[in-house]
Amino acid sequence: MKKLRTIFFSFSLLLFLVHSVSAEQTPIRILYLNDFHGFAEHYKPFGSDRMLGGVAYLAAKVTLLRNEKPSLLLAAGDMIQGNNWANLFQGESVIELMNEMKFDAMVLGNHEFDYGQEVLRKRIREAQFPILGANIQGLDTVRSYVIKEISGVRIAIIGIVTEDTPVSTHPKNVAGLRFVPASTSVQKYIDELKDKASIIIVLSHNGYFNDRILAEKTKGIDVIVGGHSHTKVLSPAVIGNTILVQAWEHAKALGVLDLTVEDGKIVSFDGHLEEIFPEPGKGDCTVMSIVDTYRRKVDAVLNETIGEASLDLDGENVRTRETNLGNFVADRMKEISGADAAIINGGSIRASIKKGPLSVKDIYTALPFDNYIVAIKLTGKQILETLEHGVSAVEKGEGRFPQVSGITFTYSLAAPPGSRVRKVAISQKPLVSDKEYVVATNDFLAAGGDGYKAFGEAVRSSGNFSITGGLMKGDNLMYSDSGRWLRDVIAEYIRENKRISPVGEERITEVHESLPE
Repeated sequence: MKKLRTIFFSFSLLLFLVHSVSAEQTPIRILYLNDFHGFAEHYKPFGSDRMLGGVAYLAAKVTLLRNEKPSLLLAAGDMIQGNNWANLFQGESVIELMNEMKFDAMVLGNHEFDYGQEVLRKRIREAQFPILGANIQGLDTVRSYVIKEISGVRIAIIGIVTEDTPVSTHPKNVAGLRFVPASTSVQKYIDELKDKASIIIVLSHNGYFNDRILAEKTKGIDVIVGGHSHTKVLSPAVIGNTILVQAWEHAKALGVLDLTVEDGKIVSFDGHLEEIFPEPGKGDCTVMSIVDTYRRKVDAVLNETIGEASLDLDGENVRTRETNLGNFVADRMKEISGADAAIINGGSIRASIKKGPLSVKDIYTALPFDNYIVAIKLTGKQILETLEHGVSAVEKGEGRFPQVSGITFTYSLAAPPGSRVRKVAISQKPLVSDKEYVVATNDFLAAGGDGYKAFGEAVRSSGNFSITGGLMKGDNLMYSDSGRWLRDVIAEYIRENKRISPVGEERITEVHESLPE
């Protein structure tokens, strides 16, 4: 009997110990960023009064947080294209940086395709971490998922990219590829992985709104680490049993998601964004060296002389009158898009260019914004409304003042805003109110920026309209090339033509009139 009690006690103790082991809680930290776009150096964002970002400072923060608990470092796409620090090397600089930081996985973003498939395959081969894309068919170098084991917990990471990729990069960049619905791919791999991993993470470049829909409709996702929409999710959201996070853009924030796992399930979590900004002496020295090496190369390229201006190009008065620089930029937009006319806001031009040799840096200084060319169908009535808005605040010198191509018009400052425009002609023919014209502009105005409602309304009223990650689609959009910034289009033109001599042509004329009191 005593022996039986001893056996029973030993068995009970064993059960207790087994339960204790199985009930042990495991901390796991997910570090993440998205939409880096090659912004390796800190900068002052528009509207901000201080510097933000700086990947050397982000890398130092990653090391600090990794040392606190077992961690994964994930990238949710659009890493290798955008800023000159990345673009001039077709993303090679970014991959070297990510290798040094020891990323655990990255999903492709739509802009990873902007250099074409041959370059993308090369970047994938260079990466010392898996690059994912479960819903891409035809790209053999990409993986659908990867399984990582941390502290005995097996974690599956499935990568998905927006199915709008074929229209958010040049069509030639995705020739032969197929992007299947994200939900279909995710469900397929959840079914395949449910017995191989305890935790399922979807690394998504699909946009925050679409991630929420995915979480609602798909069972079995524990965490969605998102990108594409540049959403600043300050603390994790929860849809059903799925945790959703996203970390803004441009290395201005590092996402931190702390999980507590017990018996292969997440039992608690906490998360936040660590804002990144330059702190003297606190950057990762090796990463900083990589950044500086490529920066010097960028400077060498930007200082390249690409042509010559035979006269000064006026960027000073673009907010109050027609200028030769405004004409030059608008002409190139009209020409490359094949539009009937072009309208750009004067505020998009930020500096004059002196007569003499022209460097890439001169062009990038005059056109510093990441804008691309689109062309939209507008009626004559909508064009009139657009021009009225453009001259509605001339007295204040606001950036909405238009610089145009293919258009001539007159306006009177004596009239109240909204009724100032007088004669308007397109290609030297009087504007017809109900006729449709194709007008080139930049994506900022097309979205209604600077108060250009007529542009925004025309785009949004378009059949099949959508906007994803800043790229607009719709039946009224006749041209959209998000793969090239406007400044690069201008620089390429100068490089090809060598000498430029744009002049004022009385496209915009103020008429002086006295209105009855």
